[in-house]
Amino acid sequence: FPTRRSSDLGYRVLGVAVGHLSQVPQHQPAIGFTFVGLLAFEDPIRPEVPQAISDCLKAGIRVIMITGDHPATAQAIAGKAGLPDSGVVTGAELVAMTDEELKARIRTVGVFARIAPDHKLRIVKALKDNGDIVAMTGDGVNDAPALKAADIGIAMGFKGTDVAREASSLVLLDDNFASIVGAIRLGRRIFDNMQKAMSYILAIHIPIIGLALLPAFFPKLPLLLLPLHIVFMELIIDPVCSVAFESEQEERGIMTRPPRALNERFFGGRNMLRSILQGGLLLAMVLVVYFVTITEGHIDGEIRAITFTSLILGNIFLILTNLSRTRSFIAVLTERNYATIIILFVATGLLMAILFVPQLLALFSFRFPGYSHFGVSLIGAACMLAVFELAKLYRVRRGTSRPQSHASSPQ
Repeated sequence: FPTRRSSDLGYRVLGVAVGHLSQVPQHQPAIGFTFVGLLAFEDPIRPEVPQAISDCLKAGIRVIMITGDHPATAQAIAGKAGLPDSGVVTGAELVAMTDEELKARIRTVGVFARIAPDHKLRIVKALKDNGDIVAMTGDGVNDAPALKAADIGIAMGFKGTDVAREASSLVLLDDNFASIVGAIRLGRRIFDNMQKAMSYILAIHIPIIGLALLPAFFPKLPLLLLPLHIVFMELIIDPVCSVAFESEQEERGIMTRPPRALNERFFGGRNMLRSILQGGLLLAMVLVVYFVTITEGHIDGEIRAITFTSLILGNIFLILTNLSRTRSFIAVLTERNYATIIILFVATGLLMAILFVPQLLALFSFRFPGYSHFGVSLIGAACMLAVFELAKLYRVRRGTSRPQSHASSPQ
């Protein structure tokens, strides 16, 4: 094939020549090469790369190709990989640009060809100057400065040099670009689950604090929470935070939402407000049950048993609704998060034992009021769950109706 046509097809083209000499000359042209022909060969992209590139684009992550190949070859390979056709910048063009020109050009260009190692460092600096989070992959000794300068340097584990691995933040063991996309997906899942666990911790401690302080402000009211009751609550809270939320699967559309803003806090005001509202609603529900039982004329032990049951049921429903921000609690239960199912089953079983075993009733300072009187606890907790699920449904529908912008995407 002609050279240009081969490059357009994504082939790398080498010229082949033969030279005869009796002794090594001082200058290579003195050998007298005879041109033989062209050698075109293909280094095919891995089959999983186009899907990985597509996932990146949906997630608001720009992928920039930097190569030493001919511009036509680079553009053809980029097209096969699924990169948008946004033009090519060569190393010679990059050298002729000022830093400001490069910063402006790099916002749109997706392929850099005929790039020397020192050009890579300049590209990374231009991206960072534009306010982007930059992840850089490389394997050679000459890639080390760019890997070190990037926010996240990713070295190849198989073919990467020791220098590249030492300069990087991460080492890719299988040298597969799709593994980077998988790591981004996993990172988003971990981040979400940590946020949900933090939200739950804040929300559940609001009713605990409120009920513990209630007798201090109103001494005539029956004492509700004793130290043993709080310990029982913590026996549910701790494994839920460390196991249940950690085991929860990723949210729907986790790889179709734009990246977080650079100035966004891990647990910002919106998350804190949501947790306070959830905890406040749970506290309000428990207080309603508390005062209803008082007006019904129950003795202190019965009041304590009914109100504590509403608190435990509310806690269980709070866990179920917070495990996912996009799926209903029914979907969460059917997705077989065994850690959550076991913890909630044990918590419910222990609550039943406390209410029906006489020795445990006495230990927790409870009195059994009769089965029918627990209906107010179940109704109150169910109403609270309905409010949480309706609010979640509203947030999901409002979020899907808004167009998503990828303007602040990392590279």
